[in-house]
Parts: sequence; C-alpha cells; structure tokens
Amino acid sequence: MLTPLASIARRWTPSPRTLRRAALSAVVMSVLIIVTGGAVRLTGSGLGCDTWPKCTDDSLIVTPEQGYRGLIEFGNRMLTYVLSAAVGWAIIAARSTKPWRRNLTRWAWAQFWIVMSNAVLGGITVWMGLNPWTVAGHFLAANALLTVAVITWHRTAEGDTAPRPRVPRPVRKLSWAVSIASALLIALGTTVTGAGKHAGDSSEVPRMPWDWTDAAHLHAIAAWVVCALALAMWLVLRVVDAPVDTRARARDLLIVLLAQGGIGYVQYFTGVPELLVAVHMLGSSLMWIAVLRLALSMRERPAPTAAIPAQAEPEPARA
Repeated sequence: MLTPLASIARRWTPSPRTLRRAALSAVVMSVLIIVTGGAVRLTGSGLGCDTWPKCTDDSLIVTPEQGYRGLIEFGNRMLTYVLSAAVGWAIIAARSTKPWRRNLTRWAWAQFWIVMSNAVLGGITVWMGLNPWTVAGHFLAANALLTVAVITWHRTAEGDTAPRPRVPRPVRKLSWAVSIASALLIALGTTVTGAGKHAGDSSEVPRMPWDWTDAAHLHAIAAWVVCALALAMWLVLRVVDAPVDTRARARDLLIVLLAQGGIGYVQYFTGVPELLVAVHMLGSSLMWIAVLRLALSMRERPAPTAAIPAQAEPEPARA
C-alpha cells in the first residue's frame, strides 16, 4: 500500500525550478519566523498568550482582553503553520523528484522535525515565564532550522554524487574557521539579549546573570574576528583563483558583515532601540546564510549526465 507521499510522487514530478523554489520557500519562512519571533520579544508580547498550546486557560485563540500583545504573540504562533506548509512543500517536492533523491528528502524531513521540536521548546519557554536560557535555546533552534533549510536549498541544485573539492584543502579549513566563528558570534548575541533591556514582557522577567554591556563587548570582539577571517578568505580566494561564484559569495559575506557591524554599533550607542534590534536580527540571519553558502561553495556534487550515444559512421557510397 502506497503512503500519501509515494502516491503524490507517482502522479507528479516537479521541475528542477519548482524543486528549488520549494526549498527556497522554507529558507524565506525560516528567516521570517526568526524576525517575527524577535518582534514578539521587542514589543513585550512574549506572554501575550500566557499559556501553551492554548492562548489562555479557557481559549485556544487570542481574546480581546489580551490586547495587541496577545495578537502579536498569537500571530507568531500561527506563522508556524505557514512555515510548516513551506517545509511540507519542500518535502513533497523532494520526494517526488525522479529518480527519487533519498538524501535530499531526508534533509527536507529534518526541517520538519526541527520545526516540531522548536514549537515545543517555544511552549516550554512560555511555561517558564520567558526564562532567558530557554529563549536563547529557542532562537538557536530557529537558526538550526535555517541551517538545514539552506543546505537543502543548496542541494537541490546539485547531484547525489560524492563531493568534489573546488579549492585547496587549507582554504576549505579556513571556511570551517569562518563558519565556527560565525556560529559562536550568533551564540554570544543571545547572551547580550538575555541580559539586556528587551526581556520580552515585563521588567520582572529574569535576565542572564551578567552586565549586558560586558556581553556586548565580547560579542563585538567575536564580530571583529569573523570580519578578519572573512577578509582573509576573500583575499585567499583571489590568490588561489577560486571559482567566480565562490569569490562572489565571499564578497557578499563581507558586505553583510560590514552592514551588520555598523547596525550593531549604532544600536549600542543609541540605547538599543527596538527597530534597530529587529534589523540586527534580520542581519544575523542574512549573515548566517552568507556564511553557509560560502562554505557550501567550497565543493560540488556534479549532477550525472546521460551519455550521448555514439552515432554510427555512414557507410561509404557504392559505385
């Protein structure tokens, strides 16, 4: 007996363009859920719905008594269903390719399990009254989803052959250094917000046990390290005559880092206004996408091409 996915796959074969769009939709929704999650915190709407999975003890949806903060929190919860739909489209498209790409389907399914796990973590965060540690974990899990979504999107343009390096080994190691430093930078960002001014609800919400300015200074040091590594990568790729698209991705990363650094310093010296914090969160997602795309461009998986049958030589003309 066929499963629903197998039944759809039997009747439909997505074009490569449709497959790539399906994977890209999951990337876009992953970024949007991060930004809107930040908006919940920045508007003090983290407990707009004071329980989970219902919005109140007596209502599944937001009530008029909860005001606009309840609408914002409930709207973010509903956006999870849109994200799930995008991930579902990616799963169906990956499963329906011909021939079936099993590894690509697994990457798409991994997104689904991360979405479900993070939804539960979000509920735990509400139950714990916006504990800053669970809030940080919720944000990092959203970035884990973004990571898998970007990898899935990248893999839709590749084959399933063994990866083949496009740059020398030392350059690939440098790309790992950029990726690890960038991941640390994002993690350190959660220590700034976890101790900072925007608790997500009232001032009674507990904060991480250190001064947020000290955390911001450490975060800035990590940002300078990432910038230095990214600049080194851009220069090295030019020296080794790397492929044009890889050099372009290193350039894009530098541009995003410069913009993100400028926003970070402006928000620090202007008292961390909500709007700039939201833009900084968007920049964080764009930076991570740029880092991943740069790392993934260091190798390739050529799609197998069908051999062109040899043409028979014409017979010599008879007299």
